[in-house]
Amino acid sequence: MYDQILKRLSQFITLDKTEQDYFVSKLQVKEYSKKELVLQEGQVCKYAYFINTGCLRYYYNVEGQENTAQFFFENGWYTDYDSFLTGKPTKQNIETLEKTQLLLISAKDLHQFYIDMPKFERFGRLMAESAFLGIRQRSEMLENQTAEERYLTLMKDRPKVFERIPQHYIASYLGIKPPSLSRIRKRLLDNK
Repeated sequence: MYDQILKRLSQFITLDKTEQDYFVSKLQVKEYSKKELVLQEGQVCKYAYFINTGCLRYYYNVEGQENTAQFFFENGWYTDYDSFLTGKPTKQNIETLEKTQLLLISAKDLHQFYIDMPKFERFGRLMAESAFLGIRQRSEMLENQTAEERYLTLMKDRPKVFERIPQHYIASYLGIKPPSLSRIRKRLLDNK
């Protein structure tokens, strides 16, 4: 159950067996059904989540409409850094799109790791840098690419999205309506 998270962690830092056991002892395991909320707008994000199996999407409610911001799959990490760091309520909603198993580490325990095992500070910094780059890349995509370019970029960079995510969520992620996505797909097929 913990092999994936330890393997992923080893891409950033090296832990001996005692450190691995200490880390694993602080993890909580949570199972979720498909279409279940992990975190809801107005709650405080108290955990960093590692996706052992399944898929998450996070979205914002804007004037009664769900705007999908990102998808996360196995071996990925997720947290709402703003809420996690400040203790303020989140504006995000985190939903499972498949049956999902998450490994949770509390903010308190993560900060204790920073004290007990300073190498975890490197891990925390690398995760924060990765999150920043992901947010920046998404922002630049929405600001600088046409809908078709965004679609093609997503196909090239994240083909798993098209295998596992419903089309209406993909359209929302791309910042377009489902009929526009259908027209883009048809146009690309016709041009092949």
